[in-house]
Amino acid sequence: MAQVHIDGDALVVVIEGLDKLWALKSRLTIPLSNVRGATDDPGMIAEPKGVRAPGTHLPGVITAGTFHLDGERVFWDVQNPAKAIVIQLADERYARLVVQVDDPRAAVALIEGAISRP
Repeated sequence: MAQVHIDGDALVVVIEGLDKLWALKSRLTIPLSNVRGATDDPGMIAEPKGVRAPGTHLPGVITAGTFHLDGERVFWDVQNPAKAIVIQLADERYARLVVQVDDPRAAVALIEGAISRP
């Protein structure tokens, strides 16, 4: 699971617990200027993941780490798809972050509010 918060002009995604091991990341910091939007998207888990490099994928259990698909790099950290959000990025290492959060609606509202302020 991940915790998502805003720190100044940056979106910070903190990977928690053993997910740090499975995803091989503990924290991602993205300038808000490179965040294009966020959606509550439990159906994303059914989409093709691509080539895992590096990461963990046990279908129905966990998808975590970096996956390469159609020339894009996507970061995953999802165990419960019902709590997954997708964060769209531009000009970053990852094209998208797909992460599980405690409250998907609140996380999406936080991100959308942060990127829409002047």
